[in-house]
Amino acid sequence: MLVGETIVHHASTVAQRTHRHGNQRKNAASRAYARGKAQFPPELCTAEAPDGTKEGSVPQRPVGTLYRGREGMWSWVLHRITGVAIFFFLLVHILDTALIRVSPEAYNAVIGTYKNPIMGVGEVALVGAILFHALNGLRVIAVDFWRLGARYQRPLFWAVVGIWTELMLGFTPLHLIRVFSE
Repeated sequence: MLVGETIVHHASTVAQRTHRHGNQRKNAASRAYARGKAQFPPELCTAEAPDGTKEGSVPQRPVGTLYRGREGMWSWVLHRITGVAIFFFLLVHILDTALIRVSPEAYNAVIGTYKNPIMGVGEVALVGAILFHALNGLRVIAVDFWRLGARYQRPLFWAVVGIWTELMLGFTPLHLIRVFSE
């Protein structure tokens, strides 16, 4: 039984060492998260290791989302949403423009339904989607083809948000004044 006792003793020593160094690692993880170097705060690492400590555990996802919730994820999601929205707009636009060959009266009737304030607000949403999609596309190109792009992914995202906000703040009031004054 000497072999069995040695294995038990070795496992016990490893567990004690892991537990003893666990607090040092936990504090290091807290400091890394505070400096922005760690992706998850230590509180989210709730899965416990076999010895009952949180040491060596895998971080769990933030509550309420399947994604990490960082800038890159939101950029990815918004790029897909705006792309799909633009696709559907173009599909409807092609179909209603094709009506002019079928019947000019039908075309005029469809275009007449677009001349209301709700569609004016929809035009603001369309311009916002196109602007974000275009600016974020340039950001994606920079991240993919610029040597330092990956390093500056977060500042590039916030630059896109800033430029988009400035352009929309300039466009939206002017457009809505025109829409509601007609």
